Amino acid sequence: MSEPTGLSGQDDNQAEIVKGAPRVGPKAAEDDGLPGAADPKGLSLRAMLPNAITAGALCAGLTGIRFAITGEWGLAILAVVIAAVLDGVDGRIARLLNAQSRFGAELDSLADSLSFGMAPAIILYLWVLQDLPRFGWFASLAFAICCAVRLARFNAQIDVDDQPHKSAGFLTGVPAPVGAGLAFLPFYFWIETGNDSFRDPLLIALWLTVIAFLLISNMATLSWGALRPRRAIRLSVIVISAMAFAALLLEPWWLLITLSIGYLALMPYGLIKYGRIKRQRRLAAQTDG
Repeated sequence: MSEPTGLSGQDDNQAEIVKGAPRVGPKAAEDDGLPGAADPKGLSLRAMLPNAITAGALCAGLTGIRFAITGEWGLAILAVVIAAVLDGVDGRIARLLNAQSRFGAELDSLADSLSFGMAPAIILYLWVLQDLPRFGWFASLAFAICCAVRLARFNAQIDVDDQPHKSAGFLTGVPAPVGAGLAFLPFYFWIETGNDSFRDPLLIALWLTVIAFLLISNMATLSWGALRPRRAIRLSVIVISAMAFAALLLEPWWLLITLSIGYLALMPYGLIKYGRIKRQRRLAAQTDG
């Protein structure tokens, strides 16, 4: 199709640009939409607040690198965990304030790439992978690159209507913050048990490579939208959540171990559940046809 010619075509294009201009604010999550039009008067505090939290998450992730340089490994990883918490908070606030947009999604993805891709790769390299010449650095590169590729894939699919995983309430591959948390799993075990076998460079390199490929895999993974506790156990879920918060203060490493193993255990369940949905869709399409 040729480009429009004449003033009429240009005016139509300009009208579309003004009408579709995005509002400033990070996305709530990978499975959220991006509604709204821009406020021509400029940025409001409501629109700036979620992005400020996103910037705080970025600062936390990069501060983790600073702690790793000085050998404060626990603080380094906790800084990345704080970045993950802020990454979830900024999105929820953006959704509550109706401040989601493509700009916010881009900013959030850039922050995620640094906090959950580059920062974990450098932290793990300085912690133990530098003792494994060449292959240790390649493992760190693989993780950082796969995280960036995952986020680029997400941005490229924002406007794509045909997304089978998303329409069923699932994500594609392991989310970046979760991938960073899983990458640190050997460290959690090492710091709690003191067993140096969890600090083996080859083990860490292989584990980091596996998580890197899970980030860019096409497997369906559970999202918060897919987890719907039954009415009978909702009060129990609230109690467990409160206890998890207390555990975060008292036994943060054991809590992170539990969350990581729990997520890995739920991955087969997610695949089975999505397979069931695919079969139902296939049967419905055959019936309609």
